[in-house]
Amino acid sequence: MKLHVLPPSANSQGPIAVVKHLKLDVEIVNAYGKTRSPEFLAINPCHCCPTLEFDGSDGAMWESNAIMRYLCVNNEGGDDLYPTDPVLRGKVDMVMDWRQTAMYKPIPAIAYVVFGADYNQGDEAAKKAFAELMTEHFPVLMDVFLKDTPFCFSEKPTIADLSIAPVFTYLKCRKNLWAAVPEKVKEYHARVLEAFPDTKENFDMSDAMCTGYTGVGADVEP
Repeated sequence: MKLHVLPPSANSQGPIAVVKHLKLDVEIVNAYGKTRSPEFLAINPCHCCPTLEFDGSDGAMWESNAIMRYLCVNNEGGDDLYPTDPVLRGKVDMVMDWRQTAMYKPIPAIAYVVFGADYNQGDEAAKKAFAELMTEHFPVLMDVFLKDTPFCFSEKPTIADLSIAPVFTYLKCRKNLWAAVPEKVKEYHARVLEAFPDTKENFDMSDAMCTGYTGVGADVEP
């Protein structure tokens, strides 16, 4: 199998971490600049990463959460990251769905400027999106998911944490917004990334990209 990724992308970093943590025989392929090529589109017409390409005639699958679930369910040791206890697994799935349907929605307006793609939303949209994180999503993370445990409903990290935590690095491209992020969220972010040292190179790549951003909107206030 091949895992096609964009190395500094938070969406790619969860699956990368799973592959490395489980020591899987999966080739990690840098797809930067290739996702619109005819060859890639033949694999994934949605031209997104990560994409997991199967051997033989089984095609491919994409969407980071789906890939992480697949890798854990079908490989030895996967239950270390995707617990088999039905209640805890259900909560892990719930957190990952929350990430997709709620928590991630404000991120593009805040952080995609670092990729040169703010979709003309501007600083006011970034401030509004950050306010949504602060008032709606961070409280759920801190007061519900992390209420009694260092990771989401768990004493050790799961793929739910890999789905969430790498995304928070993106907020560093707006240094004043990052400064306003609650300490509990920052500590959680650091704790998850430190739990996957084999993926440090990718995490550091995102961090350098975001902390080094000095373009439009870098100094916007909350």
